[in-house]
Amino acid sequence: MKQRANSIYIIGAGFAGASIAAEIRRKGILGEVVAFLDDDSEKIGTRIDGTPVLGPIDDVVDLLQRTPANEALIAMPGVARDRLKQIYLLLVRAGFVKIRIVPTVAQIVDGEAHLIQARNIDPEDLLARDPVHMNLKSSLSYLRGKRVLITGAGGSIGSELARQLLSGGAERLYLFGHGENSIYDVDRELRILQEEGVGERATIVPVIGELQDRDYMHFLIKRLRADVVFHTAAHKHVPMMEANPVEAVKNNVFGTDNLISACRESEVERFVMISTDKVVEPVCAYGASKRIAEALVLAQPTDTQAFIVVRFGNVLGSRGSIIPLFRKQILKGGPVTLTHPDTSRYFMTIPEASSLVLQAGGVGEAGRLYLLDMGEPLKIRDLAEQMIRFYGFEPETDIYFEFIGMRPGEKVTEELYDPAERPEPTDLPRINRAEGYQGLVAQVDEIVDSLRDFCFRNPEHDENFRNRRGLRKMLAHYVPTLEIREDEPEY
Repeated sequence: MKQRANSIYIIGAGFAGASIAAEIRRKGILGEVVAFLDDDSEKIGTRIDGTPVLGPIDDVVDLLQRTPANEALIAMPGVARDRLKQIYLLLVRAGFVKIRIVPTVAQIVDGEAHLIQARNIDPEDLLARDPVHMNLKSSLSYLRGKRVLITGAGGSIGSELARQLLSGGAERLYLFGHGENSIYDVDRELRILQEEGVGERATIVPVIGELQDRDYMHFLIKRLRADVVFHTAAHKHVPMMEANPVEAVKNNVFGTDNLISACRESEVERFVMISTDKVVEPVCAYGASKRIAEALVLAQPTDTQAFIVVRFGNVLGSRGSIIPLFRKQILKGGPVTLTHPDTSRYFMTIPEASSLVLQAGGVGEAGRLYLLDMGEPLKIRDLAEQMIRFYGFEPETDIYFEFIGMRPGEKVTEELYDPAERPEPTDLPRINRAEGYQGLVAQVDEIVDSLRDFCFRNPEHDENFRNRRGLRKMLAHYVPTLEIREDEPEY
């Protein structure tokens, strides 16, 4: 086959591959699609708009002539992860330097894939489990014509919710956060996606603000007239919050309380809070603060408004997670730091977690806690070894490990539910409903009142203001699993 400069081979001749190829032809300046590669015997030997379909993939990859300018673009949204790993390794061995991937099923809401959504393949693409085929557009029908607000919209989950919500038919999409740079970035990205034909024409409104400002939250929610709120904002870095427990409580508890109060006053229809597996028998301030935040949400009356919680574990590649850290350590030649040989965590990709949150938000019953099925936990050492191999190195030969010990507030293993909670399946795959949940719901008003003087100055109890040691002892009174450290400073 005669080669052209910047030739593009599309792996997958289905709807995603055809959509991408048509867009590349239409734009005319991004390179030329010279062939599709596919395993489907009914497609092999045919042409799609004049472009040949070759295959099977394993047999033809090594026959392709390559130059550094050429690209392989994997357009197989529903491919099993084991097969994706095989294809990736085939392309690497064949000498492809530029390998991109189009979105997963969880991100393709409107039935089309767009070139703007393609990105360089990452280790998390190969670590994730097989995608669930879901009709997300149908699941998002409850948002059609609604005003939707996302708190923490600049974060990993918040920004992915916003991307998927572009296709939900919402009238307005409010991007709320206190970091102007992250909100600017996601706002700009969404507008570019819209320009490239992704999603519907929702009006995007960036909003900078602070959850801890109660008056402002009441003013804002009333003024925006939001119908649905996805509350993803939180201080969540465990060791950082161990060093700043007052801020963890002030933001995660009182910020959530402010938002709930504002949403109740303005009669927001649905309120969906994102929670974490760190709330299960929590040993850290972050976990305790989110446990109380869960109780605040679930304590709301189940009348005309629906307040629900969706809990899950770690997401692959989020800001502050180990994936970006391992990537930096590997690319500088190591060592890769591990806390403990047996440390394991539940992992899910950001797109999958976000799509499940959106589905749960539509069918969730008021006052209910939902648990995402995270599959089996993954040992952190195994994850690190897979990442090292992804970048072309061999563990303990090219890149070494260094064990640094557990950091404050960390556990060796995590659980998704405590002994009093029973996960019951719902009609939706990978979404369970927690039965038997009690948590701190009955005591939550008392708990919040007992914590207030540690976060806000009260002249009658001035000694409590910003008192870390006193705060942690108060938290431990209600959350007995919380670690009390002898070296905890007073302030």
